[in-house]
Amino acid sequence: MLKITDVERIVVRVPFTPRCQEWNAREVWQWQISEVIRLATDVPDLVGYGETILHYTWGRVPDEAVERVKGHNPAELLGDDTLGAGLQMALYDLTGKALGVPAHHLFNLPRVRQWCPISWWNIDMPPEAFAAEAAEAVSRGYTSHKIKARPWWDVEEQVEAIGAVTPPHYHLDLDWNQMLLNAGNAAPVLSRLDTYERVRVYESPIMQRDVEGLRRLRRLTTRPIALHFGNPPFPTVVREEACDGFVVGGGVSRVLAQGTLAAAFDKPFWLQMVGTGLTTALSLQLGAVLPMAQWPAVNCLNIYSDDLLVEPIEIVGGYARVPVGPGLGIEVDEAALVAYKMDPPYDLPWPRLLLSVTWPGGQVRHYAGLRQLREDAQAGNVPAQERGVRMAVRADDGSPEWAELYAQAQAGPVHDRA
Repeated sequence: MLKITDVERIVVRVPFTPRCQEWNAREVWQWQISEVIRLATDVPDLVGYGETILHYTWGRVPDEAVERVKGHNPAELLGDDTLGAGLQMALYDLTGKALGVPAHHLFNLPRVRQWCPISWWNIDMPPEAFAAEAAEAVSRGYTSHKIKARPWWDVEEQVEAIGAVTPPHYHLDLDWNQMLLNAGNAAPVLSRLDTYERVRVYESPIMQRDVEGLRRLRRLTTRPIALHFGNPPFPTVVREEACDGFVVGGGVSRVLAQGTLAAAFDKPFWLQMVGTGLTTALSLQLGAVLPMAQWPAVNCLNIYSDDLLVEPIEIVGGYARVPVGPGLGIEVDEAALVAYKMDPPYDLPWPRLLLSVTWPGGQVRHYAGLRQLREDAQAGNVPAQERGVRMAVRADDGSPEWAELYAQAQAGPVHDRA
C-alpha cells in the first residue's frame, strides 16, 4: 500500500513583476512568500506538490499535520481542511498521480467544463498603471480584470484608462472591500459606473452586514453584487436577496460545500485562490466540477514574475485550460525552487512609505502607510469616491524632510494644502 514517507517544506520568495511590485509594496508585500510542500512516498519518483501563500491563506500547514500524514496512504486524508493549504493540495496531487487521474476526479462530482474563466488581478493603482496592466493582460489572453476600487483614486478615471487600451469585450469587476461603507455613499457611485458598458460586477461595495443597504443597491444597479460567502450567513443572504453571487475560497471541502450551495440557488461565484501556478492548477481542477464557478477565477497568477511551473498554464480568450495530466496536472520547476529558496525568518520588512492623498480643491492628507489610510477611510473620515482624487506614494529617500513628515503622520493623518 502506498505510504507517505517524508514531508519537505520549501519556502521561496517569488518576486512580483516590476509594476506590481511598486504598488503591491503598500499592502500585499508578503504575498511573495510561498511555502511549497513536497510529499515523498515509498514508490520511487512518486511525489506530490502543494503551495501555501504564508501571509495570505485560509490555513497554514501545522507542524502536527505534517507528522500526522506520515506513514499514511494519501487517499485516506483527502478532504481534511485542517491540514492546511499546501499539504492538502499536495495530497490531491499525489493521490491523482498514484491513480493516474486529474485531481478533479477525486471530488466526486461530474466535470462540467474543460476550460475555466480566469481573471487578471491587481491591487489599486493609478489609472495609467492599470492601463499598462490591462494592455499586458490582453496580450496574454485575458478578457477579464478584477481590480481594487478605493476612495483615494478616481474609479471612473481608472475605468476609462483601462477602456482606452482594451477591446470592448474586456470586462472589469470592481472590489471595494466594503470601503464605500453604506448605501448612501455607494448609490451615486454605482449609478455612474453603470453607464460604463465594460463594468460587470461589484464586490462588497458596502458593509456586508448591511442587508437592507445591499438590497437597496441591488434595486438600484443593473450589475450583479457579490459578497464573500458566509457573511452574512448563507440562509440570510438567500432569504433576504442580499446579493447576486459570491466569492468562494478556502480548503477543498469548504469550496466544494459552498459551491454546491451556490449551485442549489443558481448563484454564480468567483473561485478566489491566491498563489502561483500550483494554486492556479488546483483552482482549475475545482472549477472543472463546480457548475456555478462561472465568474473568472481570481488566482493572482499574473502578479508573479515566475509561475514555478515547467510549462505555463494555457490561457486563451479569457479561459484557462484545466490541466489534463494526473494530480494537479502540472510539472513543478525544481530549478525555480532552488533559485527562489528563502532562509528564515519567513517574512519581509515592510517598505516605509508616505501616502499623500489630494482631493479636488487642494485638500491633502499625508499618511504613514496604507493601514493608517484604510483605518481613516473605514472610520468615515475620507470622502467617498470623489472625482479627481489621487494618491502619491513616496518611499523613504533619506531626507530630513521625509523623516519629519513621516514622524508627524505616525501620530495621525497630517492635513495640508496642495
